[in-house]
Amino acid sequence: MFFKQFYLGCLAHASYLIGSGGEAAVIDPQRDVDQYIEEANRAGITIKYIIETHLHADFVSGHKELAERTGAQIVFGAKAGAAFPHIAAKDGDILKVGTINLSILETPGHTPESICILAKDTADESPAKLFSGDTLFIGDVGRPDLVGSKGFSDKEMAGLMYDSLHEKLLKLPDVVELFPAHGAGSLCGKQLSNERSSTIGNQKQFNYALKPMTKEAFIEILTTDQPEVPAYFPKDVEINRQGASPLSHLPRPLPLVAAAVVRELQRGAIVLDIRSGTEYASGHIKGSLNIGLGGQFASWAGTLIELGTPVILLANDAARVDEAAMRLARVGIETVIGYVENGICSSNEAGLEIVQSSVISVDELKRTLDAGEDLLILDVRRPGEFASGHVPNAINIPLAELSANISNIPGERPLAVICASGYRSSIAISVLERGNIRLSMNVQGGTAAWKNAGYGVRQMDASCSV
Repeated sequence: MFFKQFYLGCLAHASYLIGSGGEAAVIDPQRDVDQYIEEANRAGITIKYIIETHLHADFVSGHKELAERTGAQIVFGAKAGAAFPHIAAKDGDILKVGTINLSILETPGHTPESICILAKDTADESPAKLFSGDTLFIGDVGRPDLVGSKGFSDKEMAGLMYDSLHEKLLKLPDVVELFPAHGAGSLCGKQLSNERSSTIGNQKQFNYALKPMTKEAFIEILTTDQPEVPAYFPKDVEINRQGASPLSHLPRPLPLVAAAVVRELQRGAIVLDIRSGTEYASGHIKGSLNIGLGGQFASWAGTLIELGTPVILLANDAARVDEAAMRLARVGIETVIGYVENGICSSNEAGLEIVQSSVISVDELKRTLDAGEDLLILDVRRPGEFASGHVPNAINIPLAELSANISNIPGERPLAVICASGYRSSIAISVLERGNIRLSMNVQGGTAAWKNAGYGVRQMDASCSV
């Protein structure tokens, strides 16, 4: 058996290539598909099937382009309703790849059309591999409240998830190896592990969602404290249902002089500054959005930028522009029209106003608080993070909800914005500036730096908000 996992850290996404006897299947491919073709060529195998475990909401898949380039057949669960030629797989169907049987298990719960694939090589005695998609993660199970679940409540989907787990997956032998579609950092669950693989037996022992409990208790646990649903999720589902266009069809971003940037801004474009928070603070185009090209760049871009909005990138070099455009395309943002030629160096021309934003160290923040100065502390982490420990007297507005709550923030009070490390708070500063909140400063190093300095935190229910 040939087997390889491909892991895309920025989206916490795992995809797979499995083959035997000169044939192969790709499972849950990412949008840029060259790596699967290149790996198959190196291994001397032909991609026969492209299998999607469900209509992904958190990224755009390359299944259609991969099929066009390889001649492989696309496989979806029968309830997906994909709008292009595909195999509509049902429970009990078996696809053959060389000596490997790929058995289809319909496992609704995360979405109605979700399937898992049990791969067993009939030529040897090694344990079967379960490709569990977003049904069963390592340390968690798929959330039941996403947009693929139209027509069902989250509690109804959670009930279906319970049945899928207990009637199918938990009946598999403990030695079956588990390979999910996501790891820690994905918004498709709330408690995913950093591990890349596991076994059914291990998950029975350590996964909170697989502990013995009634169906009613499971539904309650699974529908409580799920993270936000980014606005781009439902749109990515539909892109995947229709099939995304090949990446080669997307135009490359063009260099734009300052005057051209001004014209595009007047037409509704947004400047996306992909430099670090420190570089952004030292000088940026007024009204630009800062999302550093690292961490969960694409996810935050999809959350904060409405799909279809013309995007102008600002970076330190052109290579970063190409990388950013690729990452944005992975979540369905295909409207990067250009980048600021010569970066921030040329941006003070032709009416582009350059402004700076303030930063504050945790030591300065502590002295300010001890002195009793009037300072509002805004923590933009998710409610569970906030509850686990935050700077005393901080209020919590998660970054994903900040734009909708700007009117609730007193604009006349100095504002210290904090997150876990400084990445999200820098994004938040740019969101606040776009909302005309000027008296804000980014807490360098975030809550981690605050704790490392030995300063106390408060733990409580995540109910302290503006």
